Amino acid sequence: MFAQSLSNWLHRRGLHFSWVIVAVTFMTALSSSAALGLPGALLQPLSREFGWDVEQISSALAVRFALFGLMGPFAAILMERFGLRNVVVVALTLVASGMALATQMTQFWHLVLFWGVMLGVGSGLTALVLSAVVSNRWFDSHRGLVVGILTASSATGQLIFLPVGAWLVEHLGWRMAVVPVFVACAVMAVAVFLLMRNRPSDVGLRPYGALPGTEVLAAAPAMKVTLATPFRILAEAARNRVFWVLAGTFFICGLSTNGLIQTHFISLCGDAGLGPVPAASVLAMMGAFDLVGTIASGWLSDRYDNRKLLFIYYGLRGLSLLWLPYSEFTLYGLSVFAMFYGLDWIATVPPTVRLAGATFGKEKAGMVFGWIFAAHQLGAAVAAYGAGRVRTLLLTYNPALFAAGAACLLAAAMIWIIRKPAAASAVPPVQAKAA
Repeated sequence: MFAQSLSNWLHRRGLHFSWVIVAVTFMTALSSSAALGLPGALLQPLSREFGWDVEQISSALAVRFALFGLMGPFAAILMERFGLRNVVVVALTLVASGMALATQMTQFWHLVLFWGVMLGVGSGLTALVLSAVVSNRWFDSHRGLVVGILTASSATGQLIFLPVGAWLVEHLGWRMAVVPVFVACAVMAVAVFLLMRNRPSDVGLRPYGALPGTEVLAAAPAMKVTLATPFRILAEAARNRVFWVLAGTFFICGLSTNGLIQTHFISLCGDAGLGPVPAASVLAMMGAFDLVGTIASGWLSDRYDNRKLLFIYYGLRGLSLLWLPYSEFTLYGLSVFAMFYGLDWIATVPPTVRLAGATFGKEKAGMVFGWIFAAHQLGAAVAAYGAGRVRTLLLTYNPALFAAGAACLLAAAMIWIIRKPAAASAVPPVQAKAA
């Protein structure tokens, strides 16, 4: 097989195939995140062409966010049962098909089906749960860094595709803006089929960083899973207050990022007289800062108290959102906002994954984080629809920005309910060998 040959070639040169898996996962998440972010640049073009108001379009995008999150716990099950490669190929096919079919839509229910259901389910299968599964299966060390790198892919997707998409909208129409995302998803589906493998043992390797002498483990799941397993894991996790704190703060995280800024920022700038290309460029600037901030957050989460990191991230994000309405949407004002907001856009993910793993254990961490991530996307759905509703009724986004900023400050305070776990200390714990 191609993957085995490449793994052997890399091994002879002292390189581990796990980094190929990271690269493929990064590009997969980049492509699907571009598909999630692009509709935010199309609110006004869709409204002009079809006569739908912002609230209507936002409701379809809220369906996407809800399904995106709710697929998380079941994505882990599907990955165990059918394998990473098969699940990711199907997911990318769904995303690519949803993007392409939307160019032919004529009715509102088409928007709900293509960009609500298909995009929500497909992107949900390649969301942060995939990053958590890859980091846990393929790495015994540097997991925080790997999660940071993979999480940053969503920022990179925005960085690459949104300005291009906004330019295409202005010069060639919104349908042409869909083409680059469709092509990226289609190309990555082929790459995943050729390169992705389920576990290191599939190519005769141990996880990266495994202790010398550790045997190559058989490619069997660590525990027997059924469709009822996510609900059983949820019931167990729900008895621990750490779960509710992480889920609650992650709800606020989704509310203040994907649902509000990613979906409505270009429309918000349009209200202030800023065109879609400059607004998308500001989002790209945020993406650049977030790429740095999230990777750095992964590095920091391996070494420092994750509660302190989350306190700083949520606090800075809340203050930046409260300040945004007073930025006057000048180049200077938006640049300051892009820097402070961008640095911690999704920097919250590595510390949250680390706290979940330290509290619930490596075996259950993927599914527990799946439910925590579901809360994140439910928060995004609330903000996607709620901010659109506020804009329709009050002709301004300011109340939504103030509410999100205050919620972030609340999240910063909530995180101190968690006691510092031993596994969240500066030195990562030695991972026990799987049974």
